[in-house]
Amino acid sequence: MSKQKTSAEYGADQIQVLEGLEPVRKRPGMYIGSTDVTGLHHLVWEIVDNGIDEALAGHATYVTVTMLADGGIKVRDDGRGIPTGIVTKTGKSGVETALTVLHAGGKFGGGGYKVSGGLHGVGVSVVNALSTKLVVRVFQNGNIYQQEFAIGAPQTELVIVGKSDETGTEVTFYPDASIFETITFNHNTILDRMRHAAYLTKGIRTTLIDEVTDEKEEFYFEGGIASYVEHLNEVTKPIHDKIFYCEKEIDDSVVEVALQYNESFTENTKYFANNVYNPEGGSHMVGFRTALTKVINDYARKNNLLKEKEENLTGEDVRDGLTAVILVKIPNPQFEGQTKSKLGNPEVRAQVERVTTEYLSYFFEENPAIAKAIINKTLIAARARKAARAARDNILRKGVLEGASMPGKLNDCATRNPEEAELFLVEGDSAGGTAITGRDSYFQAILPLRGKVLNVERARLDKMLANNEIVNIVKALGVGIGTTEEQFNIEKLRYKRVILMTDADVDGSHIATLLLTFFYRYMKPLVEGGHIYLAKPPLYKLMSGTTVKAYVFDDAERDEVLTRMVEERKKAGKAVVNPEDTLQKQAGISDVGRFKGLGEMDDTELWQTTMDPEQRVLIQVNVEDAERADSTFSMLMGEEVDIRKEFILSRAQFATDLDV
Repeated sequence: MSKQKTSAEYGADQIQVLEGLEPVRKRPGMYIGSTDVTGLHHLVWEIVDNGIDEALAGHATYVTVTMLADGGIKVRDDGRGIPTGIVTKTGKSGVETALTVLHAGGKFGGGGYKVSGGLHGVGVSVVNALSTKLVVRVFQNGNIYQQEFAIGAPQTELVIVGKSDETGTEVTFYPDASIFETITFNHNTILDRMRHAAYLTKGIRTTLIDEVTDEKEEFYFEGGIASYVEHLNEVTKPIHDKIFYCEKEIDDSVVEVALQYNESFTENTKYFANNVYNPEGGSHMVGFRTALTKVINDYARKNNLLKEKEENLTGEDVRDGLTAVILVKIPNPQFEGQTKSKLGNPEVRAQVERVTTEYLSYFFEENPAIAKAIINKTLIAARARKAARAARDNILRKGVLEGASMPGKLNDCATRNPEEAELFLVEGDSAGGTAITGRDSYFQAILPLRGKVLNVERARLDKMLANNEIVNIVKALGVGIGTTEEQFNIEKLRYKRVILMTDADVDGSHIATLLLTFFYRYMKPLVEGGHIYLAKPPLYKLMSGTTVKAYVFDDAERDEVLTRMVEERKKAGKAVVNPEDTLQKQAGISDVGRFKGLGEMDDTELWQTTMDPEQRVLIQVNVEDAERADSTFSMLMGEEVDIRKEFILSRAQFATDLDV
């Protein structure tokens, strides 16, 4: 059951008022999480979720987002439309009440919705409060109703502006630049959200129209979350073709589960409540994990795949290589915070556990070959876990934070304050030696890396801990490695910044990618916390005789700097500039040297260009879209050669400056 019809009666009296709107502009972060790009896009999600809620209630078939050429966002659905009648408690129309009163909506038990993602009821009013302009159009009762707002305040009355047989709501808004760090929306971020919405609501069509790029993309997935799992596993090799899927209504809720195992060593599980993504999981996560572990152990025991004297498989074992999507639709979700990162409803745990246990047990009985393949993989994972534990016990010692058992090649910094300290992971002993000489030893530590780092996408933890370079990194950072708090503790991080400093060539990029794969797969909190950086050494040195005039980082900057130098020489009148000469000669540059590696710089040069906090360029690594990152790492670093080959060939035309 993907759509749950309730009473079609959705009138003005069903809009219940809780409190006013004033706090929103003073503390926007309380309502949308932040005022950065994430908070900006949260405005879109609030409006989109209202359309999805109409679909969940069985009253809408599409939601369309248009990125307007003037920077605004327009969201349209074909649901019932915001009620236009007068709300008794406010004396205003349902439209004006919903747009101007915080905690006013049809989702607080008035009968308008059985299932909803926007149950905080602050969505559209918050968007209004944080927008310089908002226009709402409601298609209802054969009419088109319209009202305009500015910074949350009505600028017009709700008036009829036309006739239409359509139904639904259209909201156009322009975020306030005085509130947000940026008001530029990201095409791919919205696109991914619309794709997810189509996966999670069977039978709904979602569309993104970008007027800037003149692009239009539509999504419709009859398979729902089973199609989603298939999508997530596109760049991996599943160990069974048939995707497990179940759906069951239980105690006024609906539980959907889809899963498939692949040959990777990592888990990729998504948890949703009423189509809202819960990155921190919650009660549905606990219920699913409990059921999965129980079903696999029970089947393994029953079929003698797990011997009597062998210990049970752990949760970590049974989630090795698992891709799964868990979706619950519940009447009254209790989220932690307005951003809804974690589901709190205690009853959901039992519901998900019950449904998963029942249907997955049936699936294993009906598909013994698949069950055996999954259990064999979990048994391999269990053996690897035990081997990794033994390796970890042998290698990772206590007292790393204080400097005990530090790798011998680590040239540590003097400070013991992690907030001041930074660690450079440097490609090669030669560049490492130069970095050691050129650094500020008070706060900069240097760890040279020899050769290519192990590709952890193709190796389990026990193999990783047999690799000297990986072990040296783990020891130096001090956080440990693993999935539990005992194994990995970010509070013990010895350096606030971990900087990858590799050559500006193909090999250097490869080493940086290998390191990023390691951090993303096995120390993801470091990436999520903004602790990982890429150093950006210059590519060119512009010389005038023996004098260095500038360091530049790419071809475009080189040409820009040279052009600026030409204009400066013309204005100064110090030299005759011949327009027929090369740009380099016109700029008075005798030589444009290209660095092939860090080893070509002396210690002073490396400090000035790449290590000096006052002059260097660092790129902070973050995960805007973890799903896309996960897919990219699997594709580029995994074992599926055909997928990687296709990726490379499709982009070969854009490759430049290859060292061939």
